[in-house]
Amino acid sequence: MRAALLTVSTSKARGEGEDESGAALAEFTRELGLEVAAREIVADDRAAVEARLIGFCDDLGVELVLTSGGTGLSPDDVTPEATRAVLEREAPGIAEAMRAASRPHSDHWMLSRGVAGTRGRTLIVNFPGSPRSIGQCGEAIAAALPHALALIAGERPRHT
Repeated sequence: MRAALLTVSTSKARGEGEDESGAALAEFTRELGLEVAAREIVADDRAAVEARLIGFCDDLGVELVLTSGGTGLSPDDVTPEATRAVLEREAPGIAEAMRAASRPHSDHWMLSRGVAGTRGRTLIVNFPGSPRSIGQCGEAIAAALPHALALIAGERPRHT
């Protein structure tokens, strides 16, 4: 199975600094046993985020798209809106589990607006932009992702 990774950051898109959150997503993807088919950076621009998500899902045909960044309350944080615009079905439990996992580590856990859901046979998950948070949130959902991906692919895995 293949995954595409999208860092949403205007400063990183301009080449300012290293994309640490993208690296954290890549490590998480490898831990899941998935191939990284694409890894890109895009500015905090709703149309640009939507276009990349659609491209990853419809054109590249990956099973999983992970985003980092753009999930907060700043005016330019538009990742959840862009993601909702391309989703066919939301999977709110994934985002809820990620926020819950952040609670012991940050007083600001409830400010994350990330969403998750499906477009065709692709699962899209918004992660926060902090590399540390990516690890914490990833740990919370890692066990459920293979089952979710199998269901989205039309398989009927045994429920445990």
